[in-house]
Amino acid sequence: MKTRKLGNDLEVSAVGLGCMGMSFAYGASDENESIRTLNRAVDLGITFFDTAEMYGPYTNEELLGRALKPVRDRVVIATKFGFKLDPNKSGAAALTGVDSRPENVKRVAEASLKRLGVETIDLFYQHRVDPNVPIEETVGAMAELVREGKVRALGLSEAGSATIRRAHAVHPIAALQSEYSLWTRDPENGVLDTCRELGIGFVPYSPLGRGFLTGAIQKPEDLGADDFRRQLPRFQSDNFDANAALVAKLEAVAKEKGVTTAQLALAWVLHQGDDIVPIPGARKVNHLEQNAAAADIVLSKTELTELTETISLDQIAGKRYSDASLAMTNL
Repeated sequence: MKTRKLGNDLEVSAVGLGCMGMSFAYGASDENESIRTLNRAVDLGITFFDTAEMYGPYTNEELLGRALKPVRDRVVIATKFGFKLDPNKSGAAALTGVDSRPENVKRVAEASLKRLGVETIDLFYQHRVDPNVPIEETVGAMAELVREGKVRALGLSEAGSATIRRAHAVHPIAALQSEYSLWTRDPENGVLDTCRELGIGFVPYSPLGRGFLTGAIQKPEDLGADDFRRQLPRFQSDNFDANAALVAKLEAVAKEKGVTTAQLALAWVLHQGDDIVPIPGARKVNHLEQNAAAADIVLSKTELTELTETISLDQIAGKRYSDASLAMTNL
């Protein structure tokens, strides 16, 4: 697996692994299969693993801690903080707001270190910008963790350009994690340019459109009753059908190229810049292997243009999040 850099100090595999779905949001999962997937990822040369305290909550960090302990010196583990969580609830119902106060930053870091079973968190992200806490105060607390040796590098998620600049002025930001794919290109409106100007790596989550761009989801009923995606506008009613028609076009291009639809969509993201490290989710070994192979796909300028036009933004039906969730992005 080829490697790419995030900021000045983190060198990671060109394709990482988003681990959220192993414990959260996408319905029931098989822990044994998840562990097999994590082990296979290491075998394939994947070194970048993404989790968060919110995933579970808490159980995803514990899962990674157990599975990756034997190879700790070979992997880069990223986790995130910043949500208020109700300890008496599970899943998305546990989310009650945001909290990036300095005291919470430190509390969460200590808890994440214990759950992961590590001495240092390689990449510590603010999961969402807290509008009630100046970013300078939050990043100041995060920087203290770096000086204490508890965190190696800092990141932000779904932050806007102005916030990124203010944060970076306090302490170097190694990576910005935001949604980015053929059907979500919000970061192209200035955020990617800001990251490149400041030398910040970019980590796209949901680079496969939460699975929609794989072509594997044929109808809303394919998603379990407790699957988070049922709440997303793009997966609902008429929007679903309109978007499925676009994916069908993508499938035709993939067939002609001799790759899977998922691989083609992921290759497009990888070709947007060497400073981009996507973290597609995978709960099964075969999906993981397909994603890893996308790192070797070469697309010409003509093919990239064709893909961009195939999934035209003005044809995508529905927003990527609910209005309430969108209000927490690009701050």
